[in-house]
Amino acid sequence: MRDQITAGFLPLLDSAILITAKERGFAEEEGIDLLLVKETSWANVRDRIAVGHFDVAHMLAPMPIAANLGLSPIPMQLAAPMALGFGGNAISVSNALWAAMAEFGAGGLDNPAAAGRALRLAIGKRRAAGGSNLRFAVVHPHSGHNFELRYWLAASGIDPERDVDIAILPPPLMPDAIAAGRIDGFCVGEPWSSVAVAAGKAHIVAVKAAIWRQSPEKVLGVGAEWAEGHADLLQRLLRALYRSAVWCGLAKNRAALADMLASDAYLAQPARLIFGALAGALETGHGVETVSDFFVPADGAATFPRQAHALWLYAQMVRWGQLDHSVANAEKARLSFRPDLYRSAIGPLGISIPDEDGSTQAGPLFDGAEFDPADLEGYIARQRGAHNRSE
Repeated sequence: MRDQITAGFLPLLDSAILITAKERGFAEEEGIDLLLVKETSWANVRDRIAVGHFDVAHMLAPMPIAANLGLSPIPMQLAAPMALGFGGNAISVSNALWAAMAEFGAGGLDNPAAAGRALRLAIGKRRAAGGSNLRFAVVHPHSGHNFELRYWLAASGIDPERDVDIAILPPPLMPDAIAAGRIDGFCVGEPWSSVAVAAGKAHIVAVKAAIWRQSPEKVLGVGAEWAEGHADLLQRLLRALYRSAVWCGLAKNRAALADMLASDAYLAQPARLIFGALAGALETGHGVETVSDFFVPADGAATFPRQAHALWLYAQMVRWGQLDHSVANAEKARLSFRPDLYRSAIGPLGISIPDEDGSTQAGPLFDGAEFDPADLEGYIARQRGAHNRSE
């Protein structure tokens, strides 16, 4: 008899690791009956794990940090014992905004600086003509989408607090919102940018993989009490998900994976759009561009929950006024990512696991800025200084 685990997920490319664990039998091999429940919004996922509907969930990487810092409406403690790959997001804009950006030399997906400069100049032209703020959408306040969009804007000389408006929308609604003219752009995980492009309503102008390379997007979110009370079961689940990630990362499996994800039970979108994102061959609306590391399920230890990543996300929460910085808050954020649980589960597989204690750098950012968690105070001070100079 298998042990049942109920997992919530949203219809996104990076739910692939959970879906594959069920569909390809990796969970079953570990004695797990993995019940997947599709949700429509991240707020629903957060609330349903809080009230016990879900044991684990496909979850925004900053969400366990936010919960442990008391930023969730229902008090709870969460752990992130595994990342669910690198990348997978894109920033897209309306056809009208793309035309304005193209006038100012918006570059390819490998050049977010050029795209950001073009957006800044387009905003300036719009303002000079008496136009209102552009409106961008992200999926949740505590999301990589919100923080990478804001980082890109700010590094491009655009104040996210004054020069644009930022709204919250569930991922599946974003193509319809841009088609209806309710928003001018959005940052979302695939396949929703590709869906908007295929409908002729949007252009992709930047990707997460170029803004912050080798950065986490989703994690496995687990209630801290559930993790403690089901230690063996969690280890088995992590092993199943690790094997699933390796399978998802093999080029020879992309077509089968795209077909699997295209099912109405999962993403319910054409397999060709999903395959393009898996292969990093994105139809931007103005041509096909290749981003080799657009979505990375396993390579480069993409499933390892780096505490340096948790601290960068925490620093963005502080930067944008979601909470005050303190040593205690930073420590809660760091400990939200649980490499100890990952090592305990994956170590017996005999694979190489990073020797990371939270002090290593968090990966390159497109503007050349470095983030060293050992200098968290200095990094936060520099971010505040940059924001103050822009006012």
